Amino acid sequence: MLLSDNGIDQALRPSKNFGFQREIMDVLFGSIDVRDLLPTHELEDSSPLSAPDLRLLIDRLQVRSLHIKDKVRQYILSHLRDFSDIFSLCSETASRSVEIYDQVADILFLLSERPLDTEIRDAISEIRSVIREAKEKKELLDLVSLIGNLNKKLNVVREDLKAGRLITAAEAVRDLKVVLRLGVESVVEEREPVVFSLLRKDWNECFDEIQEMLLRLMETAISFEKEGSRLRVRSQLDVDGIEGIELHTILAAMDVVGVLKYGLAKVADLIVRSVITPAINDGCRILWTDNLNDKSGRMTDAILKIVPSSDPKNVDSEGSVIFSEIMQVIKFINRFICLQNGDWMRCFGRLSWPRISDLIISNFLSKVVPSDASKLGEFQTIMKLSSEFESVLKEMMFISASDSEDKRLTNFAENVEVHFAFRKKTEILAKARKFLLRCDFIVSPENISKGLRSKNEGIAEESSDSVVKELLFLSENCMVSEAASQLMELVHQTLQDVCVSSPRVALEFYRAARDALLLYEAIVPVKLERQLEGLNQAAVLMHNDCLYLSQEILGLAFEYRSHFPSSIKEHAIFVDMAPRFRLMAEEILQRQIQHVIFNLIEAIDGADGFQNTHQMKQYESAKFSMDQVVFILEKVHIIWEPLLMPSTYKNSMCMVLESVLSRMTKDILLLDDIAAEETIQLQRLINLILETLSSLLESLTADNQEGKSHESSTRTIDDLIPSLRKIRKLADILDMPLKSITTAWESGELIRYGFTLSEVVDLIQAIFTDSPLRKECLRRIHSASS
Repeated sequence: MLLSDNGIDQALRPSKNFGFQREIMDVLFGSIDVRDLLPTHELEDSSPLSAPDLRLLIDRLQVRSLHIKDKVRQYILSHLRDFSDIFSLCSETASRSVEIYDQVADILFLLSERPLDTEIRDAISEIRSVIREAKEKKELLDLVSLIGNLNKKLNVVREDLKAGRLITAAEAVRDLKVVLRLGVESVVEEREPVVFSLLRKDWNECFDEIQEMLLRLMETAISFEKEGSRLRVRSQLDVDGIEGIELHTILAAMDVVGVLKYGLAKVADLIVRSVITPAINDGCRILWTDNLNDKSGRMTDAILKIVPSSDPKNVDSEGSVIFSEIMQVIKFINRFICLQNGDWMRCFGRLSWPRISDLIISNFLSKVVPSDASKLGEFQTIMKLSSEFESVLKEMMFISASDSEDKRLTNFAENVEVHFAFRKKTEILAKARKFLLRCDFIVSPENISKGLRSKNEGIAEESSDSVVKELLFLSENCMVSEAASQLMELVHQTLQDVCVSSPRVALEFYRAARDALLLYEAIVPVKLERQLEGLNQAAVLMHNDCLYLSQEILGLAFEYRSHFPSSIKEHAIFVDMAPRFRLMAEEILQRQIQHVIFNLIEAIDGADGFQNTHQMKQYESAKFSMDQVVFILEKVHIIWEPLLMPSTYKNSMCMVLESVLSRMTKDILLLDDIAAEETIQLQRLINLILETLSSLLESLTADNQEGKSHESSTRTIDDLIPSLRKIRKLADILDMPLKSITTAWESGELIRYGFTLSEVVDLIQAIFTDSPLRKECLRRIHSASS
């Protein structure tokens, strides 16, 4: 606003005296070159000027300055008008800026005295508040209107129920459920009006009312009369003053409101329990009629009657009658209950078919599964009937046409081989269990005698409670229980069936054979738990059984594996089971041996270490203990010898005798003071027990088995029981003079009998009193040892 456009143009307009302007600008910006003013132009910048040059330069600058001033004056005079216009414009602009300043100051003064922006803000806030209140009132009016409409609709639903307009009421309940957001998995807002909770509660009550009414109508429409054994379906009802309620209307209303599945479930349970089950289990016939009409000529009732079979024992082996009767029931359901509505029929099928098919399978199909593999071909007729039966059900939409799980009967019939094998496996395991539980593991005296004779003769023989069997890999005979013999025969029969069966059946038979053997391990140890803790026939028989089974199991692969179907040859193994039974046999035998040794040691403990046997009371006590030892050994001999293998009996009895005789020898050698009379009594006790055990010892040396190796036949009883010769020698030492004992040690005789240096020294010190002779003999004994 300070300069007008014309003034600016004039000020900036180029002048004719452009050279003058250039000179002025050169002077102002130092563009005049000093060299041009000097007489000599070839002057370096760093060269100093002389005094004449400086005076000349000053004079020329003064001339030049005067020349510039003259040109400036001429330029101003020639452009005086332009400069006058510029100055006028500047003065006018300055005066107008003062006016603008005064106006702005007035405005600021007014604003400071009266805050207009505050008034405007307050007015805007008030407008917003009024608009919000109006909006809230409108929303409240809409909410009240909505609540009123919802409440009115709920009341209309109740009125429709009372008037019998079931479908209309059901549709209203369904629509209100959506409006009230029932069943929606969303969090209810905290600020939601409480009235909505009341409306939801009212809707739930209304839903319960319509559901209760529909279910009550359904129960009235479809009922079972036990007296006449018939199912009645009423197509029209007159209830609570409402006439002409149709079954179709009831089902449609239940479908709309979402309780059709629940309503049909009760009907399905009634029909399966009261109609289907008698038809399958008892062979009842099914008859139905639909000719009961009212005065208007419309059909009102349909009756399904159950007629008991005239011959309940007559078994329908082919299943045609059962399938026919069940089909009658399902056709009745389709026509009179589901009213040929595909969706309702499919819903009814999903609710009832699993139970119906299970009844058919468990009470018919599983019972007609062939018990012989050669009759599996005869099952084709039943397979065909099952497939046709389910095809008709698919056409009626009772079962799904695409879901293979609904083909339950066909799937069962097609897998008849598996069912046959499972049935046979169940029978095999039942037989095995019966054998094991029935056997008492007790052998009568007569059979013991027969078994002992058979063992000695090397032949197998059976009796009512035991069997003498030859072990495959040991070339010896032992007596086993009847249960073990029967179990092994059952396993052999099963494996023979494996060789001639199809792969699927063979696999189940193979598993049945293994499981039958494992049943022995599972049942017998529990059954004989108490007997295994003591000395009896049952424990010994169980040992023999486990040994026999382990030997037989080892031979199964050699006997049958090559004849098995190729698909199970790689999987069919038995060798893994043999060590388990062998280990069981060893554990049982060791428990028996340890039990016997414990009883024997306990009896020897009653002798009180054979101390003071020269006293009559102590001698009688020691003799009684020896009698107990002999009694226990005789009992062991009676139980073990007839039952155990000869080698096992011999090794076990030698182990027991070694334990007894070594303990007796040890107790006598530990005596620190033996009187002369006491040596006689100790010698008598030793000779007494050796004489009593002579028959037992002779039985161990008897060799009645053929094929025994030369090495084992040359071993004497003293080799088998090292303590036997030691205790015999001990009896001699008790009656030997000191010098003879010394001589026997020096010759090495006592060492060969198992005596040690300390034992001989202690025995001499216990029997003989201290004397020069004893010292000399002890010195000689020590010298001989060194």
